[in-house]
Amino acid sequence: MNALILSALLGVVMMFSGIWLKSKAAVRNTAIAGIILLLVVNILEMCGTVVFKIDTKGLIVPDRFGLLFNAIAFASTLIYFLLSARDMEKVGVNYAEYLALIFFILCGITLTSSYQSLLILFLGIEIISIPLYILTGSDKRNLKSNEAALKYFLLGSFSTGLMLMGIALIYGAVGTFDTNYITMFTAANKPGVLMIGGMLLLLFSMSFKVSAAPFHFWTPDVYDGAPTVFTSFMATIVKAAVFIAFIRLFDQTFGVMQKSWQLFAAVIAIATLFIGNITAVFQQSVKRMLAYSSIAQAGFMMLAVFSMNTAAKEGLLLYAAAYSLATIGIFAVLIKMSDYTFEGFNGLAKRQPLLAATTTICLLSLAGIPLTAGFISKFFMLRATMATNGYFWLGIFAVLMAAVSVYYYFRVIQAMYFKEGEAGNFEVSTTFKWLMVLVSTLIILLGIWPDLLIRWLYF
Repeated sequence: MNALILSALLGVVMMFSGIWLKSKAAVRNTAIAGIILLLVVNILEMCGTVVFKIDTKGLIVPDRFGLLFNAIAFASTLIYFLLSARDMEKVGVNYAEYLALIFFILCGITLTSSYQSLLILFLGIEIISIPLYILTGSDKRNLKSNEAALKYFLLGSFSTGLMLMGIALIYGAVGTFDTNYITMFTAANKPGVLMIGGMLLLLFSMSFKVSAAPFHFWTPDVYDGAPTVFTSFMATIVKAAVFIAFIRLFDQTFGVMQKSWQLFAAVIAIATLFIGNITAVFQQSVKRMLAYSSIAQAGFMMLAVFSMNTAAKEGLLLYAAAYSLATIGIFAVLIKMSDYTFEGFNGLAKRQPLLAATTTICLLSLAGIPLTAGFISKFFMLRATMATNGYFWLGIFAVLMAAVSVYYYFRVIQAMYFKEGEAGNFEVSTTFKWLMVLVSTLIILLGIWPDLLIRWLYF
């Protein structure tokens, strides 16, 4: 409850900071101080210190898994603010409001990581989604941004309708929104048509929210049209948060029905891995390639939902951290550039060698190269999949798709180191470079010692 209440309060504070503080630097520093405070109070709750004691009547029950993900999300947001918050000034004049919306999204994330009721799940998803519609269309002068916001809003509303219909069917079958009672009911009774129908609608709506195929069609246009600085946040922390809600839903609520939905999850994972990786190969824009790459990464995270075992849960937390760090780092560099094509990276290593080296580590992590966090997180996902009887072939298919992803990630590395060009004609502060070094160091540390993160799940 610490993070939930404080993130909502910080959102309100940031709304009024635009009036109280005349300097954008002061607004930015307030946001950074707020996210540090949010991270601290979440860690305190993990250690047993609850600042805000509120009886939620069992609707919200923060557990170790949810609190650890909150810590990952807040730490990733802190790095995102340090690297990219200054670039939000270029989007429009409503700087404080952009930061306020991000804090409200974090409030929704805390709900999706700790819900014990389907109503709280719905509220959490909507509190995440509505500010994202606004941030997507925040560049009002750009028609692509306006189009992306409208598309995201219409399709997001449709998926929300599917979710509500699914929740209504489950309520009709069980008579409650409580996830624990639904689990007990399904364990004691054979699932009826209403229960299976509601479960499938929730599976499809959640698949839409995480941009899993065949519900991914909105992702490339929305990620490409949204301001790049907000695409970075949408594609990482938000996606990971919805996956945490996804795995809680199908573990706690529908875990006893796993045989009813496991094949559907496997098909969605296969389609997501195949479409995301194959389509990314043919992209000429790095930003659009990263959009399709995020679909492919969602395919790997979908393996955790499919497997639903201890390795899957540990792997999903590790994947959330690894994917968020690497993608935030790459987007932070991409924001500085004027040309988003692969040719725009030509010769970057000659003009900005440190920046090229840190970007390379981020790309290697996304590709799943050993000694990076991306490799070990993919390994956890594959181990969870292989442990599922009868689905060994799914793990083999995931490995093949990971091999395909190496091609388009290495195209960027090839452009930076082996092609001539004018990339790097922009000023980057020393602080920014050292922050990129920090991100790269964290990626390597998590790749070598994943227990640095996972042990907090059992501490």
